[in-house]
Amino acid sequence: MATSIKEMTDGEQPYEDERTGLTKEAFKHAFLDNLFYVQGKFPALATHNDYYQALAYAVRDRLLQRWISTAAAYTKQGSRTVAYFSAEFLMGPHLGNNLINLGIYEQVREAIAELGLDFDTLLRQEDEPGLGNGGLGRLAACFIDSMATLEIPSLGYGIRYEFGIFHQEIVDGWQMERTDKWLRFGNPWEVLRPEWAVEVRLGGHTEQYRDEHERLRIRWVPDKVVVGVPYDTPILGYCNNTANTLRLWKAEAPESFDFSTFNRGDYGGAVRQKVWSETLSKVLYPNDEQIQGKTLRLEQQYFFVSCSLQDMMRIMRVQKLPLERFHEKFAVQLNDTHPAIAVAELMRLLVDEHVMPWDQAWSITCKTFAYTNHTLLPEALECWPLELFKRLLPRHLDIIYEINARFLDEVRIRFYGDESRLARLSLIDEHGERYVRMAHLACVGSHTINGVAELHSELLKHDVLKDFYDLWPQRFSNKTNGVTPRRWMALSNPRLSGLIHEAIGDSWVKNLDELSRLQPLAEDAAFRERWRAIKHANKVDFAAFVKERTGLAIDPQSLFDVQVKRIHEYKRQHLNILHVIALYHRLRSNPNVDIQPRTFIFGGKAAPAYHIAKLIIKLINSVGDVINRDSAIRGQLKVVFLPNFNVSNGQRVYPATELSEQISTAGKEASGTGNMKFSMNGALTIGTMDGANIEIRQEVGAENFFLFGLTAEEVAQTKARGYRPQDHLTAELKEVIDLIGSGFFSRGDTEMFRGLTDGLLWHDPYLVLADFESYSECQLRVSTAYRDVEHWSRMSILNTARSGKFSSDRTIQEYCRDIWHAPSVPVRLLSQEDVKVGFMQ
Repeated sequence: MATSIKEMTDGEQPYEDERTGLTKEAFKHAFLDNLFYVQGKFPALATHNDYYQALAYAVRDRLLQRWISTAAAYTKQGSRTVAYFSAEFLMGPHLGNNLINLGIYEQVREAIAELGLDFDTLLRQEDEPGLGNGGLGRLAACFIDSMATLEIPSLGYGIRYEFGIFHQEIVDGWQMERTDKWLRFGNPWEVLRPEWAVEVRLGGHTEQYRDEHERLRIRWVPDKVVVGVPYDTPILGYCNNTANTLRLWKAEAPESFDFSTFNRGDYGGAVRQKVWSETLSKVLYPNDEQIQGKTLRLEQQYFFVSCSLQDMMRIMRVQKLPLERFHEKFAVQLNDTHPAIAVAELMRLLVDEHVMPWDQAWSITCKTFAYTNHTLLPEALECWPLELFKRLLPRHLDIIYEINARFLDEVRIRFYGDESRLARLSLIDEHGERYVRMAHLACVGSHTINGVAELHSELLKHDVLKDFYDLWPQRFSNKTNGVTPRRWMALSNPRLSGLIHEAIGDSWVKNLDELSRLQPLAEDAAFRERWRAIKHANKVDFAAFVKERTGLAIDPQSLFDVQVKRIHEYKRQHLNILHVIALYHRLRSNPNVDIQPRTFIFGGKAAPAYHIAKLIIKLINSVGDVINRDSAIRGQLKVVFLPNFNVSNGQRVYPATELSEQISTAGKEASGTGNMKFSMNGALTIGTMDGANIEIRQEVGAENFFLFGLTAEEVAQTKARGYRPQDHLTAELKEVIDLIGSGFFSRGDTEMFRGLTDGLLWHDPYLVLADFESYSECQLRVSTAYRDVEHWSRMSILNTARSGKFSSDRTIQEYCRDIWHAPSVPVRLLSQEDVKVGFMQ
């Protein structure tokens, strides 16, 4: 019989420690205790958010026991620690994931139900921390999950953005950006650590002086100082005692209120420094078209890097380790170029603050850092105007000049007389306006450089970073990305996870290669039927969610064809929607044409200043408006744009998807991780030979992957010959583009989409027209395959069964083995008695 909240409060007593117990009864009491003493509410006045907060704090208590035990183990052993530097951590909601990793998800669901509350409603109360833009930030989140699961001592370092990536709304088909107020009700998962705050300097100038030992030194005299305050979030491993730390920095003013200025009547001036300081951690990725945006973005990057390195030196002091062993204590991974300024900052701290000789400091620096490159797009390899850099970071520019001079001396010796190579390798781009090349700084200051998929790593070596590869081939390696199966299967797809548990046990959650044991079951008709039933149930759930969010009814019997990711021309959402228009045109031209019913689902955000990407969103929505209202096509096609795509929405869409669109121009996508999430949840992929698609196809089998389009080599050859988009304008494609241009999808406005269609017809940098015919033919193969229900089910099962390689656990094991050399450290759970003994000692 269920126990209500009233019965629990009328005298039933706990029999297990409410702070650490994992039984159902212990959790009920902990939940009520937090409702009363943390939220200050009783049931008659409590809101859904109060109940969520009480539940979150009850879960956090269990995390804290593991967190303290982990910190004690690492401190005692002086463990080698991975410091993961990333400007983004797209964590997703914490509550469900922590319950999965504690191994108590179902019993907590039951406990909450027995108290008369709806568990799913409480889960939905959590505001998702929007601390990332897409794949880069989500990868960082998967990696720190895997490091905790593999018991690797680690710290994630980043920024606690007060307002994360914008909340996307669709108004008349256009993307509108709203403030993402994820902290409006507080964040129960973080712990403020003001005692570990550090100061960060900006601007000003440098000057020479002689210290008390008559040594010539450099002093940085800043014109601004900001304080970095750490907020810590425990990151729990799966079913172990490890809880690592995600440490995010908030910017504050050294003095938040100038009393003398206030007394003079300048009330705004009294808080001016507070306002400026807090701007640094106010919002994720400001619009950097204007110089103010560029300035803030560079300030943000330097801010979190400086805070983090100073914090690591504090840890060295606490553990009584000499600074000369910094590289032995820490392995720092630079997640793309955003934290690359860390190379110059560590040199500044060692040389200026700790009076270490340059050569020794440089040796430590190069042994500390490793660099992951995440892009093949030249515009994404950050370069900062020299004047901006000098104004914000004058001492660092001096250090970069010195690093560059010594580095180019090495290049001159190695490649005697090759002046063009010197110019290409220089940390300073001297062509036109001078720039600091951050990817070059990361390469020079790191002991290893890696790409994130086999093709991407090869293109880095032979194209983007070719000169560095020629100089240091031993530094380059590949580490194909992965995703955590805890969030992306166990949490987001409980029906499928339950079937897999029943079939092969639960060890696959921690060792995804175990999924290979599902392969023989692809030939079991009864298993295929259960597999299809689960997919259908997930589609029904997702259809209800779409109805709630968009008002659009979609048919779960149709093929769910999904492309959800950041909106960018190289990802080619416009190729997808051109094909949708082509199908619609066929149906309207011949109502009897046999077309497999499909629901096309799009989702993703465009950067606020990226006009063409926003125009693609508008086109998708405009096409959807026309198709979804056209009764003549009898619902055979539907188009959905799911607003505000994020981790939470990803957890809903991946389990329901049947066809995953991974259609980027070959040679442009570094890896992709959405492709992995879809595949391990049983979706089939239609894609190009790009990024990790290549390895997914190798693993699942070419016969279980729908391949189309030019290869990266063919793309390069096509462009080298002088690509003419209109040469690829088939009759159908011309009709599609003419239909857009006629105003058919824009209420007669013939100008609305002209920027998009003219760009395709006259420039088409991502070869949409060149790949359209191949894509269209491949989609016909998809339709044919989908009609063979049993065969499609086999392919779906094999996609899941052969996805073991794409666990982030495998990726982290490779980083540990080849780059970080960081051994695992098992953690013994401390009890309250252990703490008492520690006090007495």
